[in-house]
Amino acid sequence: MMLVSTISYVDRNTLALLAPTILRDTHLNNEQYGFIISAFSVAYMLANPVWGWILDRIGVRIGMTGAVSLWTIASVLHVFAAGFRSFSIARIFLGFGEGATFPGGLRTVVQTLPAEKRSRGTALAYSGGSLGAIITPIVITPVAAVWGWQGAFWFTGVLGAGWIALWLLISRNPALARPESAPESGSGRPSWADGRLWSFLSAYALGAFPAAFVLYQSALYLSAAMHKSQIEIGTVLWIPPLGWEVGYFFWGWIIDRFCGAGVSIPALRRLFLLLTFLSLPLAAASRVTSFGAALALLFLAMFTSAGFIIGAVAYAASRYSMRHSGWIAGLGAGSWSAVNALVMPGIGRLFDLHSYDAAFGVAALFPIAGWGIWRILNR
Repeated sequence: MMLVSTISYVDRNTLALLAPTILRDTHLNNEQYGFIISAFSVAYMLANPVWGWILDRIGVRIGMTGAVSLWTIASVLHVFAAGFRSFSIARIFLGFGEGATFPGGLRTVVQTLPAEKRSRGTALAYSGGSLGAIITPIVITPVAAVWGWQGAFWFTGVLGAGWIALWLLISRNPALARPESAPESGSGRPSWADGRLWSFLSAYALGAFPAAFVLYQSALYLSAAMHKSQIEIGTVLWIPPLGWEVGYFFWGWIIDRFCGAGVSIPALRRLFLLLTFLSLPLAAASRVTSFGAALALLFLAMFTSAGFIIGAVAYAASRYSMRHSGWIAGLGAGSWSAVNALVMPGIGRLFDLHSYDAAFGVAALFPIAGWGIWRILNR
């Protein structure tokens, strides 16, 4: 499950990494790029709870095979994209298929691990996303340098096909095919009238928004504002998502050790407050002139976002029945994608206007809102 989340982020981040080159070759502007990201995000938002519901019923073996097959085909479709409409269509299909990633990860965790290890298990399964963001510039940059950006998308298709072959062997474990094997805990399925559900969504979607901002906008910022070439960007853009990777394991251990696997509200309250303060330096990233300092602030933003994600999932997992773990994971990732869909076109517009201070400032405000809502609903 870590490997499939790795591949999913390689697939989605290839466009973000190569955006300076692709936008130049296809004559797209930053605002159109923002809407293309929104197309992916809307599809991803809708698909997450759908796939969560499917995986809760048919199991991860069949469900993940179908999902990864769909998004592998969609990734290859980018090869044939030439403008706004064709890129948007390819991203919609990619987003819908990738909606199974985190529901499948959490579904596997709760079927195979005891409660006291689930935050670390979730961190492992989810960390593939940050690992994918780390290796994308390392792997995709030389591929694109030799075969062009179209060759990079052919390469992502090969990765997806390889995972499907491996999964068909590994997933023969009977536990992965029996949804009913998940142990009961919590108080049933989330209800839209339940404040706990909205507090979970706010901590996840708003608290972790800086991660999406860094993933989708950092290459464009480093190109336009710091005048770095595509090759220069590719050699360093693994650094910010390394913070995400480290953060998953660090915060997963912290939550299991000090927050009672998400059960303790007072401990989570202190954790989310700390994460909120750690999110604020992102606002200063557009003001620093040092390339290294800018990368360090982007690293910190993604490190902090991982804490919001693992903390929010631990909170929900301790309060709802794990028979609905796929649905819960889908709602969390879907809400994060919904915020991205709403905000990214506006961020793209700010980039077109070279209003980088405003863009970074807006991104830094979202965790404050996420913590505030969670805090009010958990008095």
